[in-house]
Amino acid sequence: AAKRKVHFLLGLCLLFQVFAYLSAESTCKLKAKFNLYGYKNIEKKKVIVGGMFPVHFRLASSNSSTSSVPQSSDCEGFNFRTFRWLQTMRFAINEINNREDILPNTDLGYVIYDSCFTISKAVEGTLTYLTGQDEAVPNYRCSSGAPLAALIGAGASDLSIATARILGLYYFPQVSYASSCSVLESKFQFPSFLRTIPNDVHQSQAMARLVLHFGWTWVATIASDDDYGKYGIKVFKEQVEEAGVCISFSETLPKVYSRESVLRIVEAIKKSTANIIVVFSSDVDFSPLTEELVAHNITNKTWIASEAWITSALISKPEYNSALGGTIGFAIRRADIPGLKSYLLNLDPYEDRLTEEFWEKAFNCTLGYTRTVRSLNTSALSSNDTDTRIHNMDPVADHFCTGLESLERINNTYSDVSELRLTYSVYKSVYTVAHALHNLEHCEPGKGPFPMNSCADINNFEPWQLMYYLKNLRFTTHTNEDIFFDDNGDVKAEYDIINWQEKPDGSVSYVQIGHYNSTAPAESRMTINNDSIVWNNNILQAPRSVCSESCLPGTRKGIRQGEPVCCFDCIPCADGEISNETDARECIQCGEDYWSNTKRDACVPKEIEFLDFSEALGITLISISAFGACITIAVAIIFLVHRNTALVKANDRTLSFFLLLSLVITFLSSIVFIGRPQHWSCMTSQVALALGFAMCLSCIMGKTVVLMLRARAAKAKSQEQANGDPIKPIHQKSIALVCTLIQVCACTVWLILLPPYPVKNTASQNIKIILECNIGSIIFICCIFAYDILLALLGFICAFIARKMPDNFNEAKFVTFGMLVFFIVWISFVPAYLSTRGKFMVAVQIFAILASSFGLLACIFIPKCYIILIKPERNTEELVRGKSQKNDTSAPGTSVSISSELNNTTISTVSVDD
Repeated sequence: AAKRKVHFLLGLCLLFQVFAYLSAESTCKLKAKFNLYGYKNIEKKKVIVGGMFPVHFRLASSNSSTSSVPQSSDCEGFNFRTFRWLQTMRFAINEINNREDILPNTDLGYVIYDSCFTISKAVEGTLTYLTGQDEAVPNYRCSSGAPLAALIGAGASDLSIATARILGLYYFPQVSYASSCSVLESKFQFPSFLRTIPNDVHQSQAMARLVLHFGWTWVATIASDDDYGKYGIKVFKEQVEEAGVCISFSETLPKVYSRESVLRIVEAIKKSTANIIVVFSSDVDFSPLTEELVAHNITNKTWIASEAWITSALISKPEYNSALGGTIGFAIRRADIPGLKSYLLNLDPYEDRLTEEFWEKAFNCTLGYTRTVRSLNTSALSSNDTDTRIHNMDPVADHFCTGLESLERINNTYSDVSELRLTYSVYKSVYTVAHALHNLEHCEPGKGPFPMNSCADINNFEPWQLMYYLKNLRFTTHTNEDIFFDDNGDVKAEYDIINWQEKPDGSVSYVQIGHYNSTAPAESRMTINNDSIVWNNNILQAPRSVCSESCLPGTRKGIRQGEPVCCFDCIPCADGEISNETDARECIQCGEDYWSNTKRDACVPKEIEFLDFSEALGITLISISAFGACITIAVAIIFLVHRNTALVKANDRTLSFFLLLSLVITFLSSIVFIGRPQHWSCMTSQVALALGFAMCLSCIMGKTVVLMLRARAAKAKSQEQANGDPIKPIHQKSIALVCTLIQVCACTVWLILLPPYPVKNTASQNIKIILECNIGSIIFICCIFAYDILLALLGFICAFIARKMPDNFNEAKFVTFGMLVFFIVWISFVPAYLSTRGKFMVAVQIFAILASSFGLLACIFIPKCYIILIKPERNTEELVRGKSQKNDTSAPGTSVSISSELNNTTISTVSVDD
C-alpha cells in the first residue's frame, strides 16, 4: 500500500509537471493586429476563394514615434478602377453559384482584402487569409470551416511576388489577373503561381517590334522602380539594342513620391532629342510624372505604353491630352461581360467600409452622417438626445449622402465597362479556379490522379491537389477564348495595339490600330494599320526619332567618340570609293579600271586617255611631222638635183644625204608615238627615235671631226698640214657607219631582252586610265639615249673647236648653232616631260623631237639651200675652195669682194667628194 501511495504521488507530480509545461508552451503573445479592409462571404459556403486588389494607391502616413504601440497603417487614395475589379470577382462568384453547369453542388465563398498597392499590406492579407484570423499565426490555420481554394491576386507584379513566395511554401494556388512580370515564370521560385495575363516577355518583344516597325533608332525608356518595370524594360532594351536601336536615356519612377526625382526625369526628357519614350509602369507610379509633363508643357513626344496604363482612366484624362495625345500601347484582350454593369450599379452603400468610402468618393459627400442618423433614430434615445447628437457631428464634406444616390449619374471609370481588359482578366481568373474545383469535385473514384488512383474530397482537399487540376486545366470562355497554362503557368499572349485619339468633347478614345499574337509566325505576329494612327498634336505622319539622320549613298557613318552608335556623322567617301546603300559603315573601293562618280554612289569606268589621231592635238602634231619630213625630202631633192655643184660636193655629200635621211626618220618616228599604244608601236617609236638621232648625230660627228682637225692644223700655221686632208672621205663614212651600228646593236639587244610594251597606267591620274608604253628596262633606255647624248656632245665639241676656221665656207659655225638648239630643246624637255601626265607627256616628247629636228635642219641645210637656190653664182669651185686669191692676182679688188660676200654666208669647205 505504501508503495502504491508513493507511485501515486510520483504520478501526480509528473502529471503536474506536464500540465505546467503544456501551460507554459501554449501561452501566446499577440505581436500586432492587422488593419485590413475588404469583403467576406463565408457563411454556409463549401469552398472559400481568396482575393486581393489594390483598391487604394498607398499607405497613409503614420506616427513613426517608438514611444507608443505601433499601429497597422490605413490606406488612402481610392482607385475606382481597381474597385471595379474587386466587384467583378464578387460578381463572377455569384454568377458561378447560380450556374448549374459549374459546381452545381458547391457554393463558393470569398474573402477579399485591399492590398493598398503596397507589399506590406499584401503580406498582411496573405497571412490573414491563410490563418483565418487577423491575429495571424504563421504556419497555422486557426479557424475551422470551409477549405481554402486559391488566391486571386494580388494586383501589381511586386505584390504578387511577395505573396507568391509565401503561398509557394505551402504549394497554395495563386491565380493572378494583373501580374505580368517575367520573373514570375520561374517555377523554382514560385511553384504555385499561375496567371491569366500574358507574360511581359511577349509585351517587351512586341514593343521592340513596334519601334523597329516605324524605323525609330533613338528612344528613351522610363520604368517603375519595381520588378514589373525593371524586368519589362530590360527585355525591351535587349531586343532593340540587338537590332541597332540606341537608348537616349533610361530613368526610373520612384515608388514613393519624390518631386525631386520626378523633376529630374522631366529635365532628362527636355534635354533628350529622342521623340519616342517607352514607359513600363503602372498607372499609379506614372501619374505624378504626367502632371509635371503638363505643367512643363512638354508636347512634342510620342509615348509607348505598357498594358498597365494604356487604358487607365487615371492617366488618360482630357487635361493630359496635350502631353500624352497620340500615345500607342499594348492592351490585353478585351471582352464584354454580360450583366456586370447592372451588378456594378446596384451596390448597397452600407455593406462594408470599402463600399461606404467608394460612395463618399463617388458623390463627394459624407455617408457616415446619414448612417449615424439612421442608427440613432432606431435606438431608444429620446428625440431631444437624438437632436443633440446630430447637432454635435462635424461633417467631412460639403453635403451629406442619403444612400439613395444613383450610380448611373456618376462619370468615372468604375461604371465604364467599354474597355474591360484587366476586368476581364479578373473574371477569367475566378472562372479558372471554378473550373479546376469543378474537375476536382467530379473526379471518378478509382480514376483519380493521386496515389492509388484516388480523388480529392471537395469538402477537405489539400492545396496541392487543386494545383494539379489548375495546371492541367483547359476550358473555353463565353468569348470562345481557349484558356490553358504552359509549363511556366502562363497563357498565350495576345495584345491589342491601342492609339489614343481625342474625341470632340476632349476625352480620350482607345482606338485599336493593330494586333499582336505571340503564337503566330514571326513575320506575321504584329499587324498595324498605319493610316488609322493619329499622332501627338493630331499629326497623321509618323514622327522621326533618330540621333543622326541616315547617311545617304555616297557617305559612310563616322562614329562620334563617347556617344552611342546611333549618333554619328556622315562622312563623304574618298575619291575612288563608293557606298551604294543607306547608313553604310564603310566605303567600298572601286576596281582598278573604275572610279567613283560625282555622288560617290557608283563606280564608273575610268576615262581612257591616249594621244589619238583624231583629236586636234594629234592632227596638229602629225601635220607638223609630215611637214618636217616633206621639207627634209625637198632639201634632199635640191641636193640631189645640184649634187654636182661645188657646195653639195663639199664636205662629203654622202654624209649629207644620210643626215637628211636620218632627219626624215626622226620626223616620221614622232607619228608612231600617236595613237593607241600597241606592241609594235611601242617598239618602233622608241627604236626609230634612237636610231634616227644616232644616225643624224653620227653623220654630224663625221663632218665635224674633219673640221676640228683642219682647224687645229691651221692654228699650228703649217700650210702643208692645212692643205692636206688628215681624214679621207672614206674615214668620215666609216665613223658615221660605226657609230650608227653601235646604236643598232644596242637597240637589237634591247628589243630581244626587254622590249617596250603597252601598259594601262592607273596610278598617275585617279580618274583616268592612261594608255602608254612601258620602256621595258630603265637601264637599256638610259644607255641608248645616253649614247645619243654622247654623240651629240662629241659633235658639238668638234664643231665648236672648228667654228673660227679662216676658210671661206665654215660649216662648223652652223653645226654649232644646230647643236645648241638641239641641247636647249632637250634640256627644256626634261622638266616639261616630268611635269605632265597622259597624252600631254607624249605631246611634249613629240614636240622635242620635232623642235630638235627642225633646229638641225634649219641650221645646217637652210644656208646651203640659200646659196644653191638664191645665189647660184656663188656655188663655184673657186669660191667654195677659195682659189680666186691665188690664181687671179691681177684683180685683187674682185677677190676681196668675193671673199667678203662668202664670208658673209660663211660656208666652209674642207674637202670634196672623191
